[in-house]
Amino acid sequence: MSDRDYLELLELQQIIQEGVEEAVPGPVRVKAEIASLQHKANGHCYLELCQSGLGGPVAKARAVIWRSRFDVLSARFAEASGSALAPGMALVFEVRVNYSELYGLTLVIEDVDVEHTLGEAELRRRQTIERLDKEGLSDLQKELALPPVPYFLAVVSAADAAGYGDFRRHLLENEWGFAFNPVLFPATMQGDGAPGSIISALNDIEALPEAPDAVLILRGGGSTLDLACFDDYDLCAAIARLPIPVFTAIGHDRDTHVADMVACEAVKTPTALADLFVDAVAREDERIEDLSHRLRMGLLSAVSRAEAGLDRSVRRAVLALSAKVSAAERALSATQTRIASANPRKLLERGYTLVSDASGRLVKNTAGVNSGDKIDIHFPDGTINCTVNGKAFPAPAPGVAPPSAP
Repeated sequence: MSDRDYLELLELQQIIQEGVEEAVPGPVRVKAEIASLQHKANGHCYLELCQSGLGGPVAKARAVIWRSRFDVLSARFAEASGSALAPGMALVFEVRVNYSELYGLTLVIEDVDVEHTLGEAELRRRQTIERLDKEGLSDLQKELALPPVPYFLAVVSAADAAGYGDFRRHLLENEWGFAFNPVLFPATMQGDGAPGSIISALNDIEALPEAPDAVLILRGGGSTLDLACFDDYDLCAAIARLPIPVFTAIGHDRDTHVADMVACEAVKTPTALADLFVDAVAREDERIEDLSHRLRMGLLSAVSRAEAGLDRSVRRAVLALSAKVSAAERALSATQTRIASANPRKLLERGYTLVSDASGRLVKNTAGVNSGDKIDIHFPDGTINCTVNGKAFPAPAPGVAPPSAP
């Protein structure tokens, strides 16, 4: 007998192996949830199985489905359940317990009980969807619309979450410089306490004196078990009933939760959600810029038409005024011609004389002139002052009486 007071590691592993093989000598049925699943290129499928309690996982074990069994088993499972094996499914497996001195404990899965194909988590998820549909809550959020320029955003997230930080940077440091006001309402975003914490945050948001333009629920990537809280009925119903548009960004591209289904809109990542709001404002900014351009062009066109109309009016006014001036000038010229032709000097220049009395009135006949009156006889080159000695009349025509002398 050796005098050592310790065991070599291999010896200990061999003892454990013997104990495991004696304790579980053959295949056993085990109920567990798939926490993770990886189908390798070599055809083997590696899983992590777990069991959850009120405070989180209470047991975990590595498992494997060898290539020789995987194709047959997965095809039969898909035919029975309508879906492939996936994380989150709680199933009953037939396993053989294997303990290796090098790799430790591994459960070798040899079969899956098709009676438990949906798994507990998936069953709860389907029940939540069916209940929301029955109560008419599934599409309530789809009837809400985001304002053209969203500004006040109520964000439900863990304060120290990386996804929340990515969201803020992407939103507030956008290349256009658009302004937003994201306000955090912190909440627990995983585990059994998450639904109640998120519902409390939603209640606080609804009680605000000024309603935000949108509510954003952010949660970065995580395991299927971490994100199962977003299939909770109470949480999904609270989202559906909220009279404010709710946008979700939960998990990764492969994840779709009931919370995503009832939200106004769901995107895959927090940064994609930031892009959604930046793009919304960019579209409105572009629309306003287009309207502004069209307004400027319309005003320029209206001004151009008004100027053209004014030019035509001015031209017509100038032409009308010019015509009136021309007509007035012609009338003036005719008047001047008539005045000039009636000028007594013109008569004198043609050899006529004019006679005026002492007061300067023109003497047109002999009736107003008597002997001894002073008269002036006007010639083109001067005036002769005369005294009337008498009147002489031309011989009367035959049969006409001569005028009587005064």
